[in-house]
Amino acid sequence: MDIRKYFTLIEQTHSEAGRAVQPPLRKVAVVAIVGNPYATGTFTEDLSAAIDYSPVIAKTIADMGVSAMGDLKIESYGKGAIVGVGGEQEHGVAMLTTVYGNALREAVGGGAAWISSATKRAAPGASIDIPLAHKDALYVRSHYDAMSITLPDAPLADEIAVICCFANRGRPHHRVGGPSTADIIGKDGLR
Repeated sequence: MDIRKYFTLIEQTHSEAGRAVQPPLRKVAVVAIVGNPYATGTFTEDLSAAIDYSPVIAKTIADMGVSAMGDLKIESYGKGAIVGVGGEQEHGVAMLTTVYGNALREAVGGGAAWISSATKRAAPGASIDIPLAHKDALYVRSHYDAMSITLPDAPLADEIAVICCFANRGRPHHRVGGPSTADIIGKDGLR
């Protein structure tokens, strides 16, 4: 699977609703634009080549994302894919299975929670919202978030945009209740 290009997007929020966000919320997305070998116009039963290649892509883009986070500790993550119109949504899903997720977990120093994801089929210029959730405890409501990504010239009909996202904290000024990190994870790690 050939890689045409990478995108790295950084969003950092310092203020919301007239109040400082401390620490600032940094979200990072890294996108790899890869060739889709299944965009042939015919159905392919076996998608194992995409699954087998996905940890290579995941390691590359996750390492780039961790680097873009700088010294900030990663608390949330998410994943996604946009498949060009010559392919099927399932081709993107094949790029995001457990082996892809395990490479993301390894890059951020571990993660116990399921990794939320989104996939779709679209033309260049498409947008996608990548859901974010706490890396160790899916039910920590303060960390339910998303990062919106628009790709100006991708994916082409025979490509897949493979995406990982990271954040250093939950939403600014969270105040709608729900379990906290301490409630689920505790001070000394997972309960």
